[in-house]
Formats: sequence, structure tokens, C-alpha cells
Amino acid sequence: MEDSQIIQLYWDRDPDAISATAEKYGSYCTTIARNILGNSQDVEECVNDTYLNAWNSMPPHRPHVLASFLGRLTRNLSLNRYKLQHSAKRGGYGFALVLDELADCVSGMDVEQQIDRDELLQAVNVFLAGLSTKKRGLFVCRYWYADSISDIAKRYAMSESNVSTMLSRIRKSLRSFLRERGFAL
Repeated sequence: MEDSQIIQLYWDRDPDAISATAEKYGSYCTTIARNILGNSQDVEECVNDTYLNAWNSMPPHRPHVLASFLGRLTRNLSLNRYKLQHSAKRGGYGFALVLDELADCVSGMDVEQQIDRDELLQAVNVFLAGLSTKKRGLFVCRYWYADSISDIAKRYAMSESNVSTMLSRIRKSLRSFLRERGFAL
């Protein structure tokens, strides 16, 4: 089923919208949640919450790209659940490692209090736009989808060591890029 048809089901308040969404995007949403949470019960709850939030958001919202809309919902719900469960970094499923990798780019900053989030978002988007397609893909896979290094290496037919090195260089470049634009790191 086409995305426009699925969105119309939501707008028509047709319960088939949920099953159509689950059929087309269930594994996509599950992968995002699993990469962040790891626990299958939490993953299932977040994916179901994604469907509920989609139901409650449409109407009035009509997403232009359904996959991005659902991915963002899933990611935000998963991050909220992760923060709630691991507020003091008591273990985790590997997502803490992803956050730690980016910590040196934004360490010491409480983004919500010290910087205008829109400015930071715009700066990161400008940085990402300047990267090659491959580097941008590596960055997004790791830091948006929280894919493991081994999964990224398989996807891009690279060694894990090469992926880690490239990600390290990208983070270093991002840190320099943000400093040049006046962000205190």
C-alpha cells in the first residue's frame, strides 16, 4: 500500500491504518527501537506507542514522508523510555556507548539551557550536508538509528575498524565545525 493511502486511512479514522502501518513499517520501527532499547518487551511497547501516536497525530498532521515521521516517533519514544530507565547510566543495551561517542562534541553543554536548539540543529545539518554521501550515511546509521558498528560495516562492505575510524574522524570534524561556529564544547 502506498504511503498516501495509509495516511488517508488515518485521516479517515480507519482502524486498518494501524495494520497497514505495521505491515509496511513494523520492522523499520522495531529496528530503531531495538537499537536504542535492546529489550524486546520495551521495543514492542515503543512500536505500539508509535502507532498510537501516529493515530493521535493524524489528523491534523499530514506527514510528507511517512517513514521519517514514524522513525522520528519511534526514536523519540525509545529515547524517552531509555532515559527513564537509565537516568544514571546504570548499564544499558549499547545505546549509552553511542551517546558517549558524541559526548566530546557536546560535552559540558545542557543543550536545552545553554544553546538555542534550532541553531545547533541547523549547524549539524550544514555539517552533514557537507559530508560525502557515504560519510553522512555512516553518521546517520550510527547516531540517528543507533546501528551497531558491525551492522554498519556489513551494510557498507567495510571492516569494523574502518567504520570506527571514519566515525571518529567525523566526530572530530563535527567538534571542530561546531567550535568554529561559536558553540562552547
